[in-house]
Amino acid sequence: MARPLRIEYPGAFYHVTSRGNEQKDIFGSLRDRVKFLSYLESAMVRYGAVVHTWCLMSNHYHLLLETPSGNLSQIMRHINGAYTTYFNVKRKRAGHLFQGRYKAILVEADAYALELSRYIHLNPVRARMAAKPEEYPWSSYRRYIGQSSASDWLKTDFILGYFGGNTEEAGTRYKAFVEDLLMSEYDSPLKATVASTVLGSPEFVGEVSARHLRAKRADRSVPALRELVSRPSMEEIIRKVKAELGEAEELLKNLSIYCCHKYSGATLKEIGERFGTSDAAVSQTSRRLLLKAGTDRQIKHKLERVDALLKDVNS
Repeated sequence: MARPLRIEYPGAFYHVTSRGNEQKDIFGSLRDRVKFLSYLESAMVRYGAVVHTWCLMSNHYHLLLETPSGNLSQIMRHINGAYTTYFNVKRKRAGHLFQGRYKAILVEADAYALELSRYIHLNPVRARMAAKPEEYPWSSYRRYIGQSSASDWLKTDFILGYFGGNTEEAGTRYKAFVEDLLMSEYDSPLKATVASTVLGSPEFVGEVSARHLRAKRADRSVPALRELVSRPSMEEIIRKVKAELGEAEELLKNLSIYCCHKYSGATLKEIGERFGTSDAAVSQTSRRLLLKAGTDRQIKHKLERVDALLKDVNS
């Protein structure tokens, strides 16, 4: 198994999940869950971890985690290591509790933290463990909507800040936001993750690559690194889109803008200059094309074709 790429820097946000070895349960009792939460608290006290959202399922957990000190590995060694020791001692067992390494996706917080918090809080509903998220006691959702007391180590102000802050009204608005998808099928926001490592806009991915990855050596043991530091150029994207679709000029331009926005890592300004348009128009073109794909099957099919073409362009 290829080792995962870890990108760590002060102030980074991550969606973190870890599953039980062989898909086995990692929580077998009330005490187990309470103990795990105590390690989240001690990670805050010892290592400065900021937990924004959490959910404990049966054989895995989800966290939306911030690292002001840029020390994700240290934090996760503490959480998973301490809990494994507790679990093994309690049950007089030895060996691995978790399946391989934990999975951590670097997140552009302003763009995705809110959506990820909803995704995490709806996890028990998707798994049919509860009809409503507030019926499931082992997540941070009840705290967000004011149905449980605050924990010093859980920080709700960032997410609730989108709804007016840590107030009763903000909690009510957040509840409506989460319940908006309660009876709907929806795609996981994690599907937009690049190289199984970064979730964010093309500008964010490009900035992360430039600041934190280009000095590293892209070896075969870390395929995600090769993908992130070797983004296709705009001209390569435009050529491939035209060769694949050969569309009318206006649609070809819009598809090319969308693909450059999504895959090149170029800034909005750079993309705008290439196509003779403004920074704002680049974002608007991508957004309108995605909206149109929701109602136009032909456009949706074309987007799927170019996505498939460009996803592995450097593999």
